[in-house]
Amino acid sequence: MKIGIISDTHGYLDENVFRHFENCDEIWHAGDFGNKAIAEKLSGFKPLKGVFGNIDGNDIRGVYAEKLHFTAEKVPVFMQHIGGYPGRYAPGVKDEISIHGARLFISGHSHILKVIFDEKLQCLHINPGAAGKEGWHKVRTIVRLEIREGNMSNCEVIELGKR
Repeated sequence: MKIGIISDTHGYLDENVFRHFENCDEIWHAGDFGNKAIAEKLSGFKPLKGVFGNIDGNDIRGVYAEKLHFTAEKVPVFMQHIGGYPGRYAPGVKDEISIHGARLFISGHSHILKVIFDEKLQCLHINPGAAGKEGWHKVRTIVRLEIREGNMSNCEVIELGKR
């Protein structure tokens, strides 16, 4: 299973995302869509999983939850927009990872690209950075990841260009 991971579009969707996610089976959006049109474009292209972010309105919050737990190719996944990262998780995130046995934690919010393995929790954390033009980040990024039979591999960071 090939996954396209994106976050913090803030109402802007670079057309190159479709080319980069062309061979993906699903797209996972870690929040701050910005508007429902972004979600509709992505879900019209590939199956979409997502969570709402702090800037998302009721149009997104009515469709996407704050926290999402699911399994992909035998890998338990947890997604939450404001999540922090290993050593500095947001309140309650470490407990959620532990309780649900997540091996992959996806978050957004910071606009800082991070791919970190948490040795203590045995969980890979991915924040794909920000794909939109709002915020203080300098380069827009997304991530691709492969998951097969409980194994994660071929994690790729893709730069979309300057903000």
